[in-house]
Amino acid sequence: MLYLVIVGCEAAFWVLLAAALLLRYGAGMPRLSTALLLALPAVDLLLFAACTVDLARGAAPTTAHGLAAVYLGTSVAFGPHLVRWADSRLAHRFGGPPPTRAPRTGPEHAAHERRTWLRHLLAWAIGGILILLDTAVAGGPHRSGPLMGLAATWTAVLVVDFLWSFSYTLFPRGPRTRS
Repeated sequence: MLYLVIVGCEAAFWVLLAAALLLRYGAGMPRLSTALLLALPAVDLLLFAACTVDLARGAAPTTAHGLAAVYLGTSVAFGPHLVRWADSRLAHRFGGPPPTRAPRTGPEHAAHERRTWLRHLLAWAIGGILILLDTAVAGGPHRSGPLMGLAATWTAVLVVDFLWSFSYTLFPRGPRTRS
């Protein structure tokens, strides 16, 4: 049952995003579009709440419970950036200016990579706090192996992302040469 809630909430997120952008540009309804965009984190919050209630009712913690925390943290940290990215592309599709691309070389690229990593760090911090909350609801760390395993994996991914993202600060990507 929980997997259906996860799939339903994830589908609802993308349907809301598409509907909001189509309402903005296709139907000229920017206020309704904004309301739908503001509802996006609520979908992930609903998913997290459903998972926490499931744990409070005695369900054995699974990776799916932890993924709800990951989704919510990621939605809060990356959501505004994702919406701006999609919005700029759809605006261009409907006659607006072309979207700006992220810098690909030099110090600007390195700064962009650092900002993206900082968003990842924010997502990890929010998700980590929520995983700890679910661990407490589930009865402590001795019952929450899958949650702790997910947190450990995400921490390793965060470290690798740090090394990758900050490598551009030490070794900036230069302009590509054509041969």
